[in-house]
Amino acid sequence: MKIESKEFSNKDITVTYDPCICKLSGKCARELSNVFSDTIIPWINLDDGNTEDIIKQIKKCPSGALQFHRKHEKQAV
Repeated sequence: MKIESKEFSNKDITVTYDPCICKLSGKCARELSNVFSDTIIPWINLDDGNTEDIIKQIKKCPSGALQFHRKHEKQAV
């Protein structure tokens, strides 16, 4: 059975989470617990954090399971 990645959005960014590559280090929940939780579903609540802090935390993800893109960036043609 294939497990699909999850997507979470706020007004600024969309965050994707791929459970198939997550190493379950807990780094995100320990370092930014107002956004990432290992006990509450949905476990990502982007509305409880500052967008720049969320992006900094995602960049620290050891497995790359967390990714993001800004909603207002212009796409290259």
